[in-house]
Amino acid sequence: MPKSGIVTVVGKPNVGKSTLLNRIVGQKLSITSPKPQSTRDRVVGIYTADDSQMVILDTPGLLNPGYLLQQAMRSTALSALDEADVIVYLADATEGKPPSLVEAAELTSSPKAPVITVLNKSDAIPASRRDEAAPGGEDVVHISALTGDGIPELMARIARLLPESPFLYPEDDISTQPVRFFVAELVRESVLEQLHDEVPYAVAVQVEEFREERSPLYIRAVIYVERDSQKAIIIGSGGAQIKSIGESARKKVEAFLGTKVYLDLWVKVLANWRKNPGSLSRFGYQLATGKGK
Repeated sequence: MPKSGIVTVVGKPNVGKSTLLNRIVGQKLSITSPKPQSTRDRVVGIYTADDSQMVILDTPGLLNPGYLLQQAMRSTALSALDEADVIVYLADATEGKPPSLVEAAELTSSPKAPVITVLNKSDAIPASRRDEAAPGGEDVVHISALTGDGIPELMARIARLLPESPFLYPEDDISTQPVRFFVAELVRESVLEQLHDEVPYAVAVQVEEFREERSPLYIRAVIYVERDSQKAIIIGSGGAQIKSIGESARKKVEAFLGTKVYLDLWVKVLANWRKNPGSLSRFGYQLATGKGK
């Protein structure tokens, strides 16, 4: 009987969850950035091999929310925990012993799914110190999502814990999310790479037009910010900054889609969208509906 199920990857910000998803799937689905909180929504990757299929959920980093967008991010992570058949709790090996998942996520009870504690970036510490990073004698998996070290052992452990089930998706699927989602994320990643301070955190991206019948493929996307001053920074002197962002994003989108793309970027102001429920809903972020832990 084949095995299939949902594998939720959770952890604090910047521990390498997105890099791990990309490593497992073998394709870049989640954007990556040294800046914390780059993942805002769940990103779904599907890995199928032999008689097992893993539907992997990359989630926003566990944090104490300071405003509505962060509340939506936390809600997304907690919902993914509820849906999981297997939980991969990822921590940074270079930061010493991590707290338990219950502590890190501030849960009122242990999750119902089995938890695999995984210490990422283990290649950055001497082998003699690896046991020191393991919580209280717990059996953990040491990996490097960047190099691939330890990934086969992790995948074997996940596969053993999956429930017996027919595959949930066709074997050649790699995600359940639409192409527009990934295009918007790649544009946002380019903003994260090129801009600093508060500006990247005030950015949302929405794909408003996608014309596959055009050659090159035509995509119009809008970069939303919260203030006129942020709009001016993204456009830059004589439009230099938006041109640079567009060139970077276009190359990423072309690599993702495997075709030539004309990327038409616009910048608009939507005041305080991160704190407005209607704006959050417009961008697809879901706030908690009273359910909590």
